[in-house]
Amino acid sequence: MITKPDQSTIQSNAQPGAQPGAQPNSAGSQASTMWGGRFRDGPSQVMDQINPSIDFDQRFYAQDIAGSRAHAAMLVAQGIISAKDGADIARGLDQVEQEITEGRFTFSRALEDIHMNVEARLATLIGDAAGRMHTARSRNDQVATDFKMWVRGAIDNIDAGLKALQAALIDQAEANADVVMPGFTHLQAAQPVTFGHHMMAYVEMIGRDRGRFADCRVRLNECPLGSAALAGTSFPIDRDATAAALGFSGPTANSLDAVSDRDFALEFLAAASITAMHLSRFSEEIVNWMSAQFQFITLSDSFTTGSSIMPQKRNPDAAELVRGKSGRVIGALTALLVMMKGLPLAFCKDMQEDKEPLFDAADTLDVCIAACVGMVTDMRANAPALRQAAELGFATATDLADWLVRSLDMPFRNAHHVTGAVVKLAEQRGCKLDELDLPALQAIEPRITDAVYAVLDPARSVSSRTSFGGTAPANVRAAAAAARARFL
Repeated sequence: MITKPDQSTIQSNAQPGAQPGAQPNSAGSQASTMWGGRFRDGPSQVMDQINPSIDFDQRFYAQDIAGSRAHAAMLVAQGIISAKDGADIARGLDQVEQEITEGRFTFSRALEDIHMNVEARLATLIGDAAGRMHTARSRNDQVATDFKMWVRGAIDNIDAGLKALQAALIDQAEANADVVMPGFTHLQAAQPVTFGHHMMAYVEMIGRDRGRFADCRVRLNECPLGSAALAGTSFPIDRDATAAALGFSGPTANSLDAVSDRDFALEFLAAASITAMHLSRFSEEIVNWMSAQFQFITLSDSFTTGSSIMPQKRNPDAAELVRGKSGRVIGALTALLVMMKGLPLAFCKDMQEDKEPLFDAADTLDVCIAACVGMVTDMRANAPALRQAAELGFATATDLADWLVRSLDMPFRNAHHVTGAVVKLAEQRGCKLDELDLPALQAIEPRITDAVYAVLDPARSVSSRTSFGGTAPANVRAAAAAARARFL
């Protein structure tokens, strides 16, 4: 599960005892020393509300500190700062991280973001050496690096959840490889399939989802650190060293692109949106299958709720919430696309709005995946109800048409026409196809023999679908075994 750091105290601009690094101005707000040399007065109270990002970007604290460690170590190695300053920075960053992890760190909105909150606290611990840490970098390349590292971790977390979901689906497929059920098109009975085959369809969907996240991870894994504000730096830095220290495949190739790129966030949200859509489709099936009209599955009390007025109800609330929450994930993608579409190079403050929707989408998808893993594990297939439903709606009509082609050497279009006439007769008589007597069938097509009844049974129908990817029980078991090897 993706977890948020403990929400330590966040000091407002008007509160006393704000972190070092900001001084109050005459208006009661605070002018930060990070850019205050250019400005005589502090920001207005409206800016105090709209400008800070520390309320949400404190989630980057571990990534931000890791980036600062790597950057400071590189500065020492390149002779840009002294070994003593580097050691003091490393020691101080360790303490800052411990304070945040333990919930003892007080975040200040006057310091705007996680970068300056960390640096300001570091200054109180080690003095002027803290200011040397920011040599040859900007908050622009710093936040891009932090964000990429956070998304990279979120991808790893989501992949683990999706892998667990595939494992649960495969377990269900193996347990229900022989359970016959109706397959639907247009939510109308189409052809018999097996419950196991239906579960394996979602295994494939989730496999593609994992592939999209993996592709996103590969593309984002270039390090922006050292691009500085937008133009690079005149200091003799080693970007390969910082990239390697932070687990990136290498540094970004263009400093302008590096600080203004949010494609990785968009791609993450696109993959998350498709995944959420898949989970929503599965949840819709659970909602239908649990209804009295279907009765295909049961879920225990763990994933259902009751009604405040109707004592008989067992509501599939977990599935309904997954279905509903998919809109939040898709909405996050739309929000970020709209925000980015009008931005010139390079960094614009609009890009501060990229984090909250992505954080929410990641958290939402995480809990939806966990809910689906729980529901799949908890779910029990109602084999008698599934079999009974497979016998409705003339679901073996295609099998009849295929039999006519195989046994009577009839062109498929002619066989389709004959089968349609047989179905019409069954509708008129209010019976199933296998309940029509042979004379009635021969009145439509004289060459039909009693051998046709063998293909009108749903169980025989599914067993005959042995083409690669088909629904035959033997296929399902083979597909499940192959999926374990491919995905797990």
